[in-house]
Amino acid sequence: MKHVFMDADARLTLAADHDTFRDDIVAGLSRPEKSLPPKHLYDDRGSALFDQICELPEYYPTRTEKAILRRRLPELRSLVPDGSVLIEFGSGSSEKIRLLLEGIEDRLFSYVPVDISAEYLGYVNDELQRDYPQLRIDPIAADFTKPFPLPSELSGTRHRVGFFPGSTIGNFERSEAVDMLRAFTTELGTHGGLIIGVDLLKSPEIILPAYDDSQGVTAAFIGNILQRANMELDADFDVDRFEYRAEFVEEHGRIDMCMVSTANQCVSIDDTEIEFSEGESIHVSSSRKFTFDSFAKLAAEAGLRVDEIWTDPEELFSVQYLVAE
Repeated sequence: MKHVFMDADARLTLAADHDTFRDDIVAGLSRPEKSLPPKHLYDDRGSALFDQICELPEYYPTRTEKAILRRRLPELRSLVPDGSVLIEFGSGSSEKIRLLLEGIEDRLFSYVPVDISAEYLGYVNDELQRDYPQLRIDPIAADFTKPFPLPSELSGTRHRVGFFPGSTIGNFERSEAVDMLRAFTTELGTHGGLIIGVDLLKSPEIILPAYDDSQGVTAAFIGNILQRANMELDADFDVDRFEYRAEFVEEHGRIDMCMVSTANQCVSIDDTEIEFSEGESIHVSSSRKFTFDSFAKLAAEAGLRVDEIWTDPEELFSVQYLVAE
């Protein structure tokens, strides 16, 4: 397995992962409006459940974005000069990067997948290196939402292109999203660009089923955070006394995903006891949808300009290319 470059924050995060999980769970459930950080959804089981979600008939984002990437490969290729460095923020599964590499691999000096998990990065690197033996891969374990150092041989003047698919940008609060895009700009430099997936605002009749599927996979995915707390923190959540609820909040253009207590109950986590009343919810994740104008304004706050927009015929989803103002 190839060496994974790991910054100091990533080393500290990995070393303290259990403590961070416990502290985040206790702090989030101690608030007047209970919430949990969605990053903790992605343990092994959670990641597998999310992969299942991406294949569901109701879940349009993944298949629609992949279709756009396939159809627009020639235009995407034109954005990547010879000798470029491609940085994928939050690399996760390699499925979408493979689509992009089909069109631009020969133009790259290096592909740089960035993720907090060094172990997962090593696995993905091995798979990609087997299938793309000519491709240089420089995996970096770091928190991609903050600026991170590139290996010295990549920190020169080479053109850099970022890749941030999946409309993950919609999972962040506005101020967090702006800060993250600014961090991306730092990594890409003043002459770089960012290819980003952006889910579009549309009828709730299309959006809601994508986050509350008929097979209950999304419910299992969101509820998995309680199962994880039981296994890793010796908590005593009675998961049968919580139910999943997805709600479209029209004034904010977003889906909120929560676990709702179906009874008055008390949950113990280490030495902390958390009281729940019947009907009380735990906010776990949100997914914001954008109009072309609302996303352009968000990008502008981060010092970025929308240079290109590609979408599907029904305008369910978009892939956009951002450059520094």
